[in-house]
Amino acid sequence: MNLKKTLLGMLLGLTATLAAAQGYPNKPIRLVVTFPPGGAPDILARLFSDKAQLGQPVVIDNKPGAGGNIGADNVAKSPPDGYSLVMATVGTHSINGALYSKMPYDMVKDFTPVAHVASTPNLLVVTNDLPVKNVAELITYLKANPNKLSFGSPGIGSSVHVSGELFKSLTGTSMTHVPYKGRQFAIPDLVGGQIQLMFDNMPSALPMAKEGKIRAVAQTTAKRSAAAPDVPTVAETVPGFEATTWFAVFAPAGTPKDVVAKINAEMQRVFKLPDVVEKMKALGLEPWISTPEELAKYQATEMVKWAKVVKDSGAKAD
Repeated sequence: MNLKKTLLGMLLGLTATLAAAQGYPNKPIRLVVTFPPGGAPDILARLFSDKAQLGQPVVIDNKPGAGGNIGADNVAKSPPDGYSLVMATVGTHSINGALYSKMPYDMVKDFTPVAHVASTPNLLVVTNDLPVKNVAELITYLKANPNKLSFGSPGIGSSVHVSGELFKSLTGTSMTHVPYKGRQFAIPDLVGGQIQLMFDNMPSALPMAKEGKIRAVAQTTAKRSAAAPDVPTVAETVPGFEATTWFAVFAPAGTPKDVVAKINAEMQRVFKLPDVVEKMKALGLEPWISTPEELAKYQATEMVKWAKVVKDSGAKAD
């Protein structure tokens, strides 16, 4: 009798889940952005919100703080019904687990992958007074002058920071990391020569390099970005180097597969629209709309890579 009741309960639960998935969505969907308005994750979220045709509005909810952990944790603890999603970053879902001594959520167990959306290179830029024009010359200079140069970042644990740490690890060089409270404080010091290099994000750094205020040496993705085809990659000189800033959508763990599939299908449509692709590429964002399975595999690889980088660098955040 107990077995029959258990089986009946499981069947009723499955039926309810399927019914919910079939009727999804029947109310607004909340898409949490873990950083303030105006940045790349916010831009991507609003592109989806503007173009999505799910029968219900997609409402953007900015919840910044703690390197993105506050917003990600909010979604992790939301009901797994498809009505709370997060526009995650390489930080919230690959780096922070190794960086923070106490994480409020598990980057894998507390989430269901939906789709990778886009990536962007960081751009290795140097002050104009530094006598290097390519990666090989920079490595030679660093080895001849250990710890003489400083590289800036908008904060400990940012992709800009860990790009520098990965470069040090793979090239056997040493330089001093100078964390700032934001990119807007680091860039003037780079232009003025108080710091000598930076792995800044492409949308911010490329215009300044084109204006001649700083020099672009290399980009950090495995392949050259269409936004800067004449700028070589670090990997062309340092095999295996890749530091990609990426953005992806996750749902709470346990979200029904049919719901995930419906969101993924709409993301595939929206982020392949010609005008959306054009806007993304103009900002230096490379579209890659993945399946949930592809995102899960990619995240696992990124977590291993960045855990080693963080461990080797000794970087920590409370």
